Amino acid sequence: MGSRSKTDEAYIAGFLDGDGSLMLQIKKRPDTKRGVRFMATICLYQDTRHEKPLHWMRDIFGIGYVSRRSDGISELRINGFTQVKNILLRLRPFIRFKDKQTRALIKACQLLEKKSIVAFSNKQLKVIIDLAFAIKDANYRSRGSLTKKELCQRLGLTP
Repeated sequence: MGSRSKTDEAYIAGFLDGDGSLMLQIKKRPDTKRGVRFMATICLYQDTRHEKPLHWMRDIFGIGYVSRRSDGISELRINGFTQVKNILLRLRPFIRFKDKQTRALIKACQLLEKKSIVAFSNKQLKVIIDLAFAIKDANYRSRGSLTKKELCQRLGLTP
């Protein structure tokens, strides 16, 4: 993230609080040993007619991509454990309504950026799963297809 002012960071944090989402997505991956992969995402949404602020934020972060959805909404998506963690650490002092998700996603990213999912112990995987579902449960709307029980079974974490 570039050297921008605290005012810019406060503005972006407020935008995230109102028109953004934080996700620790769990993607099914049958071609991997664990059968899933985790993906940390910050997503900021705006009506496509007014998407200019998304490009400005993308320039400030120096990462991410803006895409247009078929429903007239544009979104700025930022992925990657280290990138998401670093951005959230800068924005956290200004976040008000998504603080629980922010704290959980930072913690998950700190764990996941250190090593591959196959190197995690069962106990560590359970912590990451708990963080993913804490984020999901705090979000306004979530369409996740896997339940916590199903995910634990897929990862071989149940007897």
